[in-house]
Amino acid sequence: MWKWHNNLNLEMNINKNLVDSFKKHAKLGGALFVLFGAVGILFPTLMSLTTTLIVGYIMLFAGVSAGALTYKSNREDWHGWLKSFILILSSLFILFYPIQGAAALGLVFSIYFFTDAFAGFSLALSLRPQKIWLVWLFNAITSLALGVLFIFGWPKSSLFLIGILVGISLLFDGIALLLGGAFVQDVDDKSKGEKK
Repeated sequence: MWKWHNNLNLEMNINKNLVDSFKKHAKLGGALFVLFGAVGILFPTLMSLTTTLIVGYIMLFAGVSAGALTYKSNREDWHGWLKSFILILSSLFILFYPIQGAAALGLVFSIYFFTDAFAGFSLALSLRPQKIWLVWLFNAITSLALGVLFIFGWPKSSLFLIGILVGISLLFDGIALLLGGAFVQDVDDKSKGEKK
């Protein structure tokens, strides 16, 4: 019934429709991600503000949803109303003052990177006799450097660093999609050649 390939995992062999859909859309999605990533790297301030506005709209949606859920489930739950109020108020601040919102988002990123560096150093030291500890040490040093980059020059640095990091992430996601689509296409072409 199915031709099994050593290069594909069980899920891909079982769900041929998923594989066909991935092949069909990976090139377009990958190309769009690469394009948006390149725009983010070339115009980091634009990407930073766009990312900040997207975060603001997500927070607004979450706040309205939390309020609706609190209204429907338990109108006396002041924690639910407080959560909704804080999310909506924060989102409106971000949407009306996107530059300050980008600065706040940059501060959140720096806290994340410092926390990630601390955890990475702890893990690296706990794995020290193993060879893998150097990978975790490199990861921790990278996170620490990113945290320092965000703090150095904050809040102005947030206006371009967020855009650059999001752009790099989108660029590599796009490349991964393009390569993944090419890999699946290659495996599919080989399987069709074997059937002949």
